[in-house]
Amino acid sequence: MKTKAAVLHGVGEEWKVMEVDLGDPVEGEVQVRLTSSGMCHSDHHIRTGQSPVPFPVVGGHEGAGIVSKVGRGVTRLAEGDHVVTAFIPACGVCKPCSMGLQNICDEGAGLLTGLSISDKTHRITVGGVGATQMCLLGTFSPYITVNQASLVKVEDDIPLRSAALLGCGVATGWGSATAIGNAKVGDTVVVVGIGGVGINSVQGARAAGARFVVAVDPVEFKRTEALKFGATHAFASIEEAAATIGEITWGEMANVTVLTVGEMTGDIIAPSMSITAKGGTVVVVGMGDYANTSVTLSLFELTLLQKRLQGAIFGGVGPRTQIPALLNHYRSGALKLDELITRTYRLEDINQGYDDMLDGKNLRGVIEYTDADY
Repeated sequence: MKTKAAVLHGVGEEWKVMEVDLGDPVEGEVQVRLTSSGMCHSDHHIRTGQSPVPFPVVGGHEGAGIVSKVGRGVTRLAEGDHVVTAFIPACGVCKPCSMGLQNICDEGAGLLTGLSISDKTHRITVGGVGATQMCLLGTFSPYITVNQASLVKVEDDIPLRSAALLGCGVATGWGSATAIGNAKVGDTVVVVGIGGVGINSVQGARAAGARFVVAVDPVEFKRTEALKFGATHAFASIEEAAATIGEITWGEMANVTVLTVGEMTGDIIAPSMSITAKGGTVVVVGMGDYANTSVTLSLFELTLLQKRLQGAIFGGVGPRTQIPALLNHYRSGALKLDELITRTYRLEDINQGYDDMLDGKNLRGVIEYTDADY
């Protein structure tokens, strides 16, 4: 079928909305008519070249919508089902999935290849050329054809516009504080970087019962928002926060420090470790340049104070577990979901949306699809 999509043709270029060809579902796949797509910083990393992918690329990996077609052998979904995309597929049968580690499913190895899980071919073509679907999804298009492993069914009462954010930012941020960071009642949690992921680490830490939740971001708007979402303190930098963290914890410092900055660099690690307690954990969530291998770290401090430096993807919890759990938190009022959306955009305004993100104007911008897009 013919549809449109926001396509990136090379590093440093702008997103271009253009006509593309979308294939029908093959075995194990479904087609989804999307209602919305979140605009995540990870898609911007393709534009800067920090995440290497074959071009052209259809961006987007946070989406929600309704199943419109079903391929052969699909057992998990049917036409009319409401679904949320998961940027990490969960096949359910590989070794990590069998061990309860769906967030590092073996199928994730193909996230940036552009080749579908089902048959290792392209499902989208641009001018006759196979296109990469970001994270095997490509939600910067009103229609997607994807493997059922990349979708999670949700109840019909959930507003799909907001549910799209569960597929990356909410699940990643919440789990990074609660599952990977293991924040507990009475803990002190520091979140560095208050964007679409970090704001949900704030929410997760608060829901876990943390006594103090310290938000760190240079943008005043984001610090103000963090206080609305559960932070007890907010500072413009780690250096500014350090003295207060020491004071409120009687010198013990933070039990968990979560790094959710949009542009992760190695020089953030040492100061983050310095505000973290003995036996504490620094959780690295933000994406860095794939070619950057330099990190500033005191090995003396790491060893003698028994601190942990821990990576995290999708918050450490599989999408089929985390997304339903988060929806229960949403229903109970423990998770603010609708409030995360700062602004909505038409697909044609995607470059403006990313400019707003880079200017610190949004917690999360969302593309909304209307009848004119289908």
